[in-house]
Amino acid sequence: MRREISIAFQTDKSAAQYRALAQLVDQYDFDAVSVYCDLPYHPGFAAALLMAPHLSRARIGVAANPPARVHPLDMAAQAALLADVAPGGAYVGIARGAWLDDHAMHEPQPPIQSIRESIEIVRYMLSGQTGGYQGQVYQLASHVKAPYPLPDKPIPILVGSWGRKLCAIAGELADEVKVGGSANPAIVPVIQGYVAEGERLAQRAIGAVRIVMGAVSVVDEDRTIARQMARRAVAVYLPVVAPLDPTLEIDPELIQRIGVYVNQGEQDAAAALISDELLETFAFAGNADDLIAHASRLFAAGAGRVEFGTPHGIPSESGIRLLGERVIPALRREWN
Repeated sequence: MRREISIAFQTDKSAAQYRALAQLVDQYDFDAVSVYCDLPYHPGFAAALLMAPHLSRARIGVAANPPARVHPLDMAAQAALLADVAPGGAYVGIARGAWLDDHAMHEPQPPIQSIRESIEIVRYMLSGQTGGYQGQVYQLASHVKAPYPLPDKPIPILVGSWGRKLCAIAGELADEVKVGGSANPAIVPVIQGYVAEGERLAQRAIGAVRIVMGAVSVVDEDRTIARQMARRAVAVYLPVVAPLDPTLEIDPELIQRIGVYVNQGEQDAAAALISDELLETFAFAGNADDLIAHASRLFAAGAGRVEFGTPHGIPSESGIRLLGERVIPALRREWN
């Protein structure tokens, strides 16, 4: 399976900024572009639709849509529209999501089953199928079908997960699994094992599903400044993702304290609690050589795609240029 490099953006920008960032990314050899669907930011498809026409090579998608926020019928409809305006292609990302309770959103029950059925409904709609769908969570009447133009080829589906059950479902049904918020090589074989359970059940080849590792990224010529900025950025995600990593033993009181500081808007206090080891596990941070070495470790561990997440640099545009001009060429040279 071909190794890939992608970049991801938080959806907190103006329309003009989305377009400008896409035009900048298109100057470099990225394989894919992702936009988040975190609460309470812009829904991912809105940002993706603004960026897609300016990406001539990279495919674009949302990583990832929670069914609590985006109904699978809307995932399919918006994915079809996205594919129509994306020269490089599109993908659909689906995940349980985070911070739902904080924003009065609740997962469909049972949540794992809702992801399975979301994948099936997206595929049902995008294939032009009719006859209805009868699931435990979702039902479609027999006459329901896509009333919009359908894509010329199947749109790949990514599942965002750290968990065994959902990764196994991805092994059955999906094309990629993204471990969002992690830069830890040790978890790659764990996720591969989870996914393989589903691949075997569906009689797919082991390794058919690509493992994607994505996390906060900050690259700068001054690695000290980059790492400090990354600490501030990763503090927001640590309370969500750190308890999910089965390869680590992290003091839960430490993670709780970081979360309290973040919720109080005290980012510097939260950042001060993040050790070098913790930073390396949950972020890409430093100069270009640091990111090249870190990504190389992930690929050696079995990752099929590494995704450099927001905020990228100081400012973002500077980080994107370093990724495009230094990091990507060096990694591609390693593979040749």
